[in-house]
Amino acid sequence: MRIPCQPPLIIRRRAIGGSRPLICLPLVATGQTDLLDQARQAVALGPDLLEWRIDGFTPLPAPEALPVVLEALRRVIGDLPLIFTCRRQAEGGLQSISAEARLAIDLAAVTSGRIDLVDAELANPEPMVTALKDACRPRGVKLILSSHDFASTPDADTIVARLAEARTLGADVAKTAVMARNPNDVLTLLQASRICRNRIPATPLIPIAMGSEGVLSRVIGGLFGADVTFAAGCRSSAPGQIHIDELRAAWQALGLFSIEPP
Repeated sequence: MRIPCQPPLIIRRRAIGGSRPLICLPLVATGQTDLLDQARQAVALGPDLLEWRIDGFTPLPAPEALPVVLEALRRVIGDLPLIFTCRRQAEGGLQSISAEARLAIDLAAVTSGRIDLVDAELANPEPMVTALKDACRPRGVKLILSSHDFASTPDADTIVARLAEARTLGADVAKTAVMARNPNDVLTLLQASRICRNRIPATPLIPIAMGSEGVLSRVIGGLFGADVTFAAGCRSSAPGQIHIDELRAAWQALGLFSIEPP
């Protein structure tokens, strides 16, 4: 049985941590036209959330130009919650961007009034995390602190510690993604997820096992504490993401979660 977050985090009338995990589709575009085209296609697929991976843009927009792009994106996606992510290259980012540049871009997004959540890495310098947290709070933007291991799956205690540290540092949502090399790695991730749900029940969690071996975590992770799962729409943003239609079909076949809006 799924254990909901207590209480769920409500974003534009959608509950992160409610009766079922929410489905997020990534937007991984190289420019504004591509971004808006992807967004239109993604909206038609009926996700619960969207994530804009701005680190795919070449060149990156200047921080002062970002609100214009976000306004155009918001017109396309309407009231869908939007996660804004400028991923650092060491954790899967699509290009090399300095910490200073990433912070400037994140702050411009937060202050634009057009995003709902911003995802930053747990490994960022603490002053960067603090600056972002301080910008988010008065504007109602929620902070996701995340960690990504593209090489392996650490033990359950390490995964639990990373998620707990995110909460300690002020995250509204704690996320970790690990690379599953075998079925035991998936079990480790799921075990850690359930431990965290019990230890920090008020914090929404996004635990993911990446890679082909980790697909199962994207399907059944909600039973163990995952409050968001990422699927592919037009494109994927990480190894192991399956198409949103396949995810819903798996849920339906296994009788896991409703595909109706939460």
